[in-house]
Amino acid sequence: MHPLRLWWQRRGGGQDRAIIALGFTVLLLAAASWLRESSIAGKLRPPSGSADPAFVHLTLVRNAKKKGAVCLDGSPPGYHFQRGFGSGKDSWLLHLEGGGWCDSVASCASRKMTALGSSIYMERQVPFDGILSNVPSQNPDFYNWNKVKIRYCDGASYSGNVESGNQNGTKLFFRGQRIWEVIMDELLLKGLANAKQAFLTGCSAGGLATFIHCEDFRALLPEEVTVKCLADAGFFLDEMDISQRRLIRSFYDDVIRLQLIFGSAFEISCRTTTSSNH
Repeated sequence: MHPLRLWWQRRGGGQDRAIIALGFTVLLLAAASWLRESSIAGKLRPPSGSADPAFVHLTLVRNAKKKGAVCLDGSPPGYHFQRGFGSGKDSWLLHLEGGGWCDSVASCASRKMTALGSSIYMERQVPFDGILSNVPSQNPDFYNWNKVKIRYCDGASYSGNVESGNQNGTKLFFRGQRIWEVIMDELLLKGLANAKQAFLTGCSAGGLATFIHCEDFRALLPEEVTVKCLADAGFFLDEMDISQRRLIRSFYDDVIRLQLIFGSAFEISCRTTTSSNH
C-alpha cells in the first residue's frame, strides 16, 4: 500500500479532511488577495478614472414630416440628447454627424437604404464618447454640458431644399436645410434658448456643415451668449488628384446641382473651402 494512503487511513476521520480543505481555502483566498494587489493584476485592471461610455437614445423630431423636414427616404430626422448638469447645465455642445455626400440620384437612392439616408436604419442608442463623453478624465472641458449628436441623413451637409420628392422617377427628398431648422427649433424649446454658452462642431461632412451653419447658429441666440464653431475636418483643397483631375471641385458641383443649393451657404462654403493655393 502507498505510504500516503496508509497514513491517511491511520489518521482516519472526516475531521482531518475538513481541516485540510479549510487550509486549502485559506491559501487560495490569500493568493487571490495578493494577485489583486500585485502589479500583474494592476495591469489587467482598466486605467484609473476610465468608464464605459453612456448610451444615449435616439429622438425623432416631432412634426418633422408636416414641415417637410425629412431624410432622403422621407423618414423623420433624429438626434441624441444628453442633458447637462452642475456647472454645465447652461452650456450646450452640438455635434453634426458626418458621412460624405451623394452626388447623383443613383448614389442617393443607395444611401437612403442606410442610416445616412433614413432614420429607419439609425441605431436607437449610440455611445457618447470623445467630445461627447460625460467622464471628466476623458472630456474635462465638456463632460457636464448639454450634448447633442445630430444625425446626418440628407446627403448634402444639412443644406438641400428641393420641394419635390420625385427625382427622375425616384422617391428622394433633399431637405437638409429644413432638417437643420426643425432640429434647432426643437432644441431651443428644450433649453438651448437659455444657453449661456454654445458650441457647434462636426467632422467631415459635419465639419463642412459647421462652416455652412455657423452664422445661422450664432443668430439663434442673444448677443451676450458666447457662441463658438469648430469644423473638425471639413476643409477640402481644390487640388488635382493623381489623375490630374479636380475631383473635389466636380464632386461638389454635382451635389450643388442635384440638391439645387445655388447661392446657398453650401455653395459659398464649397467655393471657399476648395479654393486653390491653400
